[in-house]
Parts: sequence; C-alpha cells; structure tokens
Amino acid sequence: MKVLIADDDALSRRLLQKTLERAGYEVIAVENGRLAADQICHPEGPRLALLDWVMPELDGPSVCREVRRKRGERHVHLILLTSKDSKRDIVSGLESGADDYLVKPFDPDELKARLRSGMRIMELEDTLLEAREEMRYKATHDSLTTLLNRGTILEVLARELTRTQRERSCISILLGDIDHFKVVNDTYGHPIGDEVLREVGHRLLASVRSYDSVGRYGGEEFLLVLNRCEGDRALFRAEQIRNAIGQIPISTSKGALPITLSLGVHASPGFVASTIEDVLSSVDDALYEAKAAGRNCCRLAGFCAGRCLQRRD
Repeated sequence: MKVLIADDDALSRRLLQKTLERAGYEVIAVENGRLAADQICHPEGPRLALLDWVMPELDGPSVCREVRRKRGERHVHLILLTSKDSKRDIVSGLESGADDYLVKPFDPDELKARLRSGMRIMELEDTLLEAREEMRYKATHDSLTTLLNRGTILEVLARELTRTQRERSCISILLGDIDHFKVVNDTYGHPIGDEVLREVGHRLLASVRSYDSVGRYGGEEFLLVLNRCEGDRALFRAEQIRNAIGQIPISTSKGALPITLSLGVHASPGFVASTIEDVLSSVDDALYEAKAAGRNCCRLAGFCAGRCLQRRD
C-alpha cells in the first residue's frame, strides 16, 4: 500500500519514512503541500496520506480541501500531523476534509494502528462501490447476452436522436431478428437457443465501433444504434453485420448451427425531427420487408431509401 508523507522538515520526513518502510508500506515523501496535492489527485496516486499541518505553498487543511474537491468518488484517507491540540483546531482540521489527526510527538505504534484503520475504511468503501457498480450493471444489461437491455438501449436511442437533431448529424438504427429462431428452440431446446443468443450478441458487439450501442430489444431481436453513420453507408454496415452472423455457423453443445439474421435499417439525418416512436416503427417495417423477402437480408426503410436515391440523382 502506498503512503504519502508531506512534511517540510527533512529530518521528520526521513524518520517517518523509515518507520513506515519498516512496517511494509511503499512511501512517497514530499516537502510541501502543493506537491502533496498533485500526487494525491493523480488517478494512480496514493490513497493514504500523512500531512503536516504547517507546510509551504499549501498547508495540510488546504491539501485536504483540494483533494476532496478533485479526487472524485474514490476515497483517500487523510491524516493530519499537528502540534495543535485545541478542540477548535481539531474541528477545523476535520472540517477541511481530514479523516483523522495525530498530535506531535506521536507514538509510532499509534500511527501504524491509525493507518490500518484507514485501510479497513478504504476496503469497505471499495466493496460498497463494487456492489453499487454491479447493481448498476444488472439494471442496465441483459443477463443472458450481457448486451444493453431493452430499457437502456431505448434510452440511448432517444438521447442520440436528440443529439443528432441538435448537431444536424446522422444516426443509423438497425433492428435485427434471428431467422427461424423458434425452430432452434423447438428442435434443440431452449438451452441451445440461449447459446445461440449469447453468441449472436457477442458477434454483434464485435461488429460495431466502440461508440456504437447494441441492445437486446426482446426475445431474438436486437437493436443497434450506429452513431454518425450516413444514410448511404447504413445498408453497407448492415450487410457487414449480417455477414458476421451468417458466414460462420454457431458452435453449440449440440453441434454447429447455421444461423442467419434479417435486418431492418433506418437512417435518420439530424435535420429531420424524428420521434423515437417514428424511428422504431420505420425500422420495424423495414425488418418486416426483409423477412418477407426471404430472410437473411437487409432492407432500408422506404423513405430512407428514397432520400438516398435522390442524393445519387
């Protein structure tokens, strides 16, 4: 565990450093408050710090205030070292953002005990943050495919439609449906169907850019939001994605299964004020056309195709 020591007295700094190194800590020692704040506020900076109250450039309480303002969610345990022992001074130090204080001269064993206490607090906080992140992930992702769930992908779509209208840019929306998925479930069983869904989700995610979004829209349907994808490229991108699913059979515990995907495509330029309901209706109609055309193909929404043809003319 890294510990930062900030003290402008060179002798005190060296003695404290030796004490902590013998206790097994990795020590970073600095001589003023400005250097201390810069070290602690770095994303990979130490999470335990011993700060002398009186230092050049920034005193200990000022370092505490800056760290609390800049460091964000990840907790740093700050201990003030001071010869001030009045209640008013102690309260002032704690209100600046310090977690603890030690009055000089202090006992080395007490110092190490307080550092261990700080480590327990940080471990507890890390556990709580991990639990919160896990809850957030479960609330926004589909448990089977690990893609965004229906509610979240619709939120993404609504947000991106608003952005494209504001920036007068373009967005393409793809709605894909696994062909004959009911036959897979009926023939091989739902566990095999789940294997197919997971692999299709994996291939879809691997087929888009890092700033695109993929969600499980429902059952065997998937909604893809392709940012800054012009209308005349939307169908090309859809064909790439369709081939990523259909070119290689999906390996399952019952053998390799040929799986294909039908896709409806809607390209929405930012200067057209499209509601999310209009977009979903349009892309759903295009998907129905792809299914009616024999499946394993892509169809561009009618009015989108018309605009593309007008641009070519």
